[in-house]
This record gives sequence, C-alpha cells and structure tokens, in this order.
Amino acid sequence: MDGSQASEDKTLLRFLTCGSVDDGKSTLIGRLLYDSKLIYEDQLAAITRDSAKYGTTGEDIDLALLVDGLEAERQQGITIDVAYRFFTTPRRSFIVADTPGHEQYTRNMATGASSADLAVILIDARKGVLIQTKRHSYICSLLGIRHIVLAVNKIDLMGFDPAVYERIVADYMTFGDKLNFASITPIPLSAKMGDNVTRRSDHMGWYKGPTLVEHLEEVDVETDAVSKPFRFPVQWVNRPNLDFRGFSGTVASGIVKPGDKIAVAASGKTSTVARIVTADGDLAEARAGDAVTLTLADEVDIARGDVLAPTTARPDVADQFAAHVLWMAEEALLPGRPYLMKIGASYVPVKVTALKHKIDIDTLDHFAAKTLTLNEIGFCNLSASNPVAFDAYDDNRETGAFILIDRYTNATVGAGMISFALRRSANIHRQDLLVSRAEREELSGHKPVVLWFTGLSGSGKSTIANLVERELHDRGIRSFLLDGDNVRHGLNRDLGFTDEDRVENIRRVGEVSKLFVEAGLVVLTSFISPFRAERRMARELFADGEFLEVFVDTPIEDCIARDPKGLYAKAQRGEIANFTGITSPYEEPENAEIVIKTAELDAAAAAERVLEALQARGVI
Repeated sequence: MDGSQASEDKTLLRFLTCGSVDDGKSTLIGRLLYDSKLIYEDQLAAITRDSAKYGTTGEDIDLALLVDGLEAERQQGITIDVAYRFFTTPRRSFIVADTPGHEQYTRNMATGASSADLAVILIDARKGVLIQTKRHSYICSLLGIRHIVLAVNKIDLMGFDPAVYERIVADYMTFGDKLNFASITPIPLSAKMGDNVTRRSDHMGWYKGPTLVEHLEEVDVETDAVSKPFRFPVQWVNRPNLDFRGFSGTVASGIVKPGDKIAVAASGKTSTVARIVTADGDLAEARAGDAVTLTLADEVDIARGDVLAPTTARPDVADQFAAHVLWMAEEALLPGRPYLMKIGASYVPVKVTALKHKIDIDTLDHFAAKTLTLNEIGFCNLSASNPVAFDAYDDNRETGAFILIDRYTNATVGAGMISFALRRSANIHRQDLLVSRAEREELSGHKPVVLWFTGLSGSGKSTIANLVERELHDRGIRSFLLDGDNVRHGLNRDLGFTDEDRVENIRRVGEVSKLFVEAGLVVLTSFISPFRAERRMARELFADGEFLEVFVDTPIEDCIARDPKGLYAKAQRGEIANFTGITSPYEEPENAEIVIKTAELDAAAAAERVLEALQARGVI
C-alpha cells in the first residue's frame, strides 16, 4: 500500500481540550503539533520571536502561542475563542479544538464539544479538581461525548509525585462516575516537557498506562451513526429545470438506497427513493455523513427543513417537548418570551413554557428557578408554533440538537438537547365551533381589533383608553377594556413584577385579547408592557390589521411629576423593586401605529386621535 492510500485509510478522531484557566490546554496542543512535525519553519521562527515578547517559558519556546492566535489571547495568556488544529500520526488523523477555560466563555467551549468524539480534560496538578473541571465535564456529558481523558498536567511541578496524581484521579472519579461516560482514562503528563504526551516519561516509572497519543490512536470512538435509523434533513429543494426535482442535504444517520420506502416525518407523506445523485454520478447507497441529492418516485410536497426517514422508523413529531438548555446570552432566558429555534435546516418560533429546574454543576443537584442566566443549564419545557421532527438527543446528536435565536437581535442565545416529546400535546385538538367568527362579526356590525396601549406608569394610558371605550360604547361598538391593575386583581393575581412575571403577564393578556377578538369585540388593553419582545409576541397572535399599538409617549419627568398613585416616590425611596423607568427598563416602540405625545395633546384630544385612526382603518 502506498503512502497516499495509507493516508486515505486513516480514521479521523475529533476531540477537544478543556478545563480551567491556565491548565495548559494550548501548550498541550502545541506540543502535539510540535512533536508531530507539523510546524512550518516560518511558524517556528514566528513563535520563537513571540515567545520572547509574550511567552511564559523563559528562554524556551512557548508552544501555547501556536494555538492562541488572537492578540488578546497572547497578551493575557488565556484562550478566548475556539481554535481548531489538525495533526496526524502514522495510525490516525486528528482535529482538535482548544476551548476556553474562563467561565464567561463556557458557550465557546460548548461549541467545540458539540462535534467532538472525545474530550481531554486537563487538570493542573497544583490545583486539583476545580468547579470549571466539573462544569466542562458535565457539558461534555450533556453534549453526548462518551470518552474522557483525564490529563493531570504539570505533574513535573509536583515532583512527579504519584500520590498527587492518585488523589486527583480519586477526586475526579467521585464526580465523573455520575456522568455515565463510556470510559475515563487518567494520564499524568507534562505538556511543557513532553512527558507522556507523545513519548513515555523517564520520570514516572510508576505509571504503566499509555501515553496520550497512544490512547488517542487506539480509543474506539467510531460513530454508530450508520447503525441508527436513516435521517435526512432537507437543506435545499434542487429544481434546476422542469425535468428534475431532488432534495439535497447530508445524511444525518443510517443508510439509504434506491428503492427504500421513506416518509416525510412532519406530514406523513410516503414515497420511494428513486436515485441518489452526486456530482460524480449516482450512488448505490448513501451513508451517514454523505452529502447527496435524493429523488423520489412520487411528487411529494417537501420543503427545506423537512426530515426524510424510513416509513418503519420515524422520528418523533411534536410541538411540545422537554430539553436541556445551556444559556449563552448576557440577557437572561425568560419563560414565555418568544425565540426562534433552529433544528436541522428548519426555523420555528418557540417559547420556553416552563423552567423545570436548574442544575448545580458542582453537585449535579436540581433546584427551582424562574430564569437562566449566562452559562447556566436548565431543564425546560418548550412549545413550538409548528410540529417539528426530532429524535431524543441521547439517541441521535444530529436530529436532537437545536439552538435558540433572539428574534430581535438575531444572536444565538442558547443551545438545547431534546429529551422527549410532551405527549399531552398530541392529545389536545381544536374543537370546531358551530358559531363562526364571521357570524360574530356580522352580529357586532363592526370589525374586531386590539388597541394595545403602552407607556410608562402615569403616562395617561388608562385615562385615554377609558375615554376611547366610552365613545365606542356610545356609538354602539361592542368593546372591552383590559386594564393592567384590574387584571392583576384576578387572572394575574399570582404574578409579581420580575422580568419573567412581566413576560407571563403579557402572554396571558395577549391570549385573552385574542379570544375577545374572535368574539368580535374591539379590545383595549392598558399595560406598561415594557419589553418590545413581549409586545411583538402579542402582535403575532393576530392577523395583519387586527393589532394596533398605541404608544402613549410621556417623558418620565412628567410621569414622576404627576405620580397619581405615589408609586414613583416609593420606587425612588427603594420601597418598590423592579419599577419601570426607575429600576427596570422601558423599551419604547419603534413602529407603533398610533403615537400620542401627551405634551402636545390633552386626554380628550388623544382619545379623538385614536378614534380617527380606527375610522381611517374602517374599524368603525
């Protein structure tokens, strides 16, 4: 066999290094690259120069600089971003991710772990097992990594003492044994000196196990993705002309062949695979990891985001499910707030309906919570706007993972791993009603609509809304006013004024308003509703033209001067927590249909402005 053929036959191992700050992750990867002779002469010359400027190894080359490519990383001596490096040995090829140790970069570490088969968790022999060690171990377990190398690094600084090594291994095993890893392999090493990395140490005759590279070459982490049921998330409907219609994507798991019977998971429509098309010609089969285009024997309605599966082994399809969520944003997760979920190639609006518990990374205990903050992990119930196809993450990492996206900033805010469907969602169906919405509108004699009054406390929302409803009633318009204070005496009496309770407050009011609109009424709501995301959530419950946002724009100085209920005075004395405008923010509407500037209009004129807007839109 020639060298090129041997290279092609090598297996590939993806692994990551993780652990606490300054435990030698970057140095270890630098050592692997250096000993594998995969450093070009100009690279070696560059890090030799940089070692004198940034290095921490005296006159020696600082191998960490091979990986810490960002200027900030070199100046601070830490890893910030995930750095991927490739190296090879005669027996195997490797892609290694160097992930940050700082807690604030836990989300970056999770990114590296999501595609890894094995994790090398480094522990500084001087410090032992730290909270970050446990955090990263738990995340590795949660993200489906089943093989761990416990690398006790800097053992040279502890005089190669076996007692230190054994104590650290025992401490880690007490925690690690709870995480259901398939294997945990401890190795004492010195990344800086090279001991037990690629060569056996002359200083640790007491250690009889493999070197790190020996273990990485031999560990069996061959994915069983091929043995799992066939899954094919459609990324693109390929229609270059009228004579060809194919569905392009990457096989997530299993094997598919022409003639196999398949189903579209969400719709249940079935067909048979006709061809497996690639740029190099048709294939007799496609396996997990293959990027192909499938054609079917029948014209079936399939779109980007659909999942193709065997008719006899279909994934779950549900609009409610439970999942672990790793929160990755500075702004906290709030149950009830709408997010966008990307699962496979599909984007679906979703809400966290309940946070069942948070997880204490140190003890793995569960405890009650109402929100998740940056780098926290919780177990949540989620509700999607449409049914989605998925497998439990433990069964299939490709089809059980998702990310959450902030719908306002488009930033990724969370990563999730689905555990199971909430079966109750499949047993709840809409009841057909004998009286239609059109009949209710005809009886009312006018169009239904929501007037959503928003503004600071004391801005005049309730006063203006009351005047509008009085006039509507006098004109024979069926209406109802939902006032914030009144609703909190009944429907929402169980809610406080924390951010998460405010979100739930508006969610409930939005749903009640929708019911009133279906009954044919003009609904007026008077709520501070301080967050744009929740006002958008309410708007999205209604058809175009049914939701009119009325921004009562009153400067906070005027609100404080009016202070009709004395609330601003109490808030300024610290007697009221989470008071909008003082200790909690108000996010002004950006595109309200109606803007009332109370500095220019009195309450009666403002009410007339709202009525004119309703008349112009044909509501009255």
